[in-house]
Amino acid sequence: MQVRDKYLRQKNVFSEGAKVLYRCAEGYTRYKGIRSIMCEAGKWTMLSMKCEKKTCGSAGELFNGHYDYTGASFRDKAYAVCNEGFTLKGMEYRMCKESGWSGEIPTCEVGGKPQVVPAEVTCPDPSVANGVKLSEADSVYRVGDSVTFTCSEGFLLTGAQQLTCGPDGQWQPQLPLCHSSDITQSSKPDGRCRGPPYLPNAHLSDRYITQTDFGPGERVRYSCALGYVRAGGAYYSTCVSGKWTPVTLRCERKSCGSAGEISYGDFIYTGVQFGDTATGVCNEGYQLVGRDVRNCMADGWDGRVPVCEAVQCAEPPTVVNGVTNGYLEPPYLYSTVIGYRCRVGKLIGAREIYCTKDGTWSDSPPECKGAW
Repeated sequence: MQVRDKYLRQKNVFSEGAKVLYRCAEGYTRYKGIRSIMCEAGKWTMLSMKCEKKTCGSAGELFNGHYDYTGASFRDKAYAVCNEGFTLKGMEYRMCKESGWSGEIPTCEVGGKPQVVPAEVTCPDPSVANGVKLSEADSVYRVGDSVTFTCSEGFLLTGAQQLTCGPDGQWQPQLPLCHSSDITQSSKPDGRCRGPPYLPNAHLSDRYITQTDFGPGERVRYSCALGYVRAGGAYYSTCVSGKWTPVTLRCERKSCGSAGEISYGDFIYTGVQFGDTATGVCNEGYQLVGRDVRNCMADGWDGRVPVCEAVQCAEPPTVVNGVTNGYLEPPYLYSTVIGYRCRVGKLIGAREIYCTKDGTWSDSPPECKGAW
């Protein structure tokens, strides 16, 4: 499991009462426990969240053949094997991914030559010295996937900002370079310019994204990245004497405001701007119905406000020769109190029991013993 990125980027000191949210690593899912911990008296409370590997179940029915499984959990493989006299047409194996089994079920056909589709083509994780990926990092890059780069402060990019995973498993065009600002801004022959500078929260218009050479007087246009709005400055930069005029465009994250109100619960925010999250947490004795996390997107919070419903207990146990004080109709919600009295005999045990936060009664029912 992992601490959410927001806390890794922003803080190393937390105040009393601060909460931190955890998430399960890729390929794992939460199956019990609470995902948050709290700073209390200089120590963190115990994390109760438990994660388990996601399972994909069956890879499907392979007529005239079967699958040999290495397992059915995340990153396991199911190899297609045809019966004698049949040949395989399609992918030789399927892999258990975050979203389920990869690819499609192959076929086993009578006779003929095998037509095996090679294992899924992927590209290596792209890395640029002094570079930063603007798009969210993936564990697997498939054909057609794109990655956008910018450079760390003090460096400027030479080459294409956006790369695409090609059918040969290579990035197209080739990886860019991040040079020191002084080197990148040096003049080219005939006063031409290399690739224009890139901004962390803005991008070039599509027509310029793969262009690496610009003539004198050529002008490029920037726009704020998805989820960002213009806070000032000009959209344009011009190639003058082999150097780009300063980019003054300033972009800031859009704000989503409140994620809503939860009855018997509240949201824990990493922030209220684009890319932040709001996690619904219910009060003690209540359980959350709906998706717990809302994400601040370019057009506002996604999803809906979840609901916190009171935990319910089963029908209260009956007592021989005893009755409850009054009649309560179900459901028996959290904190409901049931009182007992004896019609015959003396009451031994708890006179009252209540519905706990775990959906169980607080004590065993009493007994009525003896006779008066």
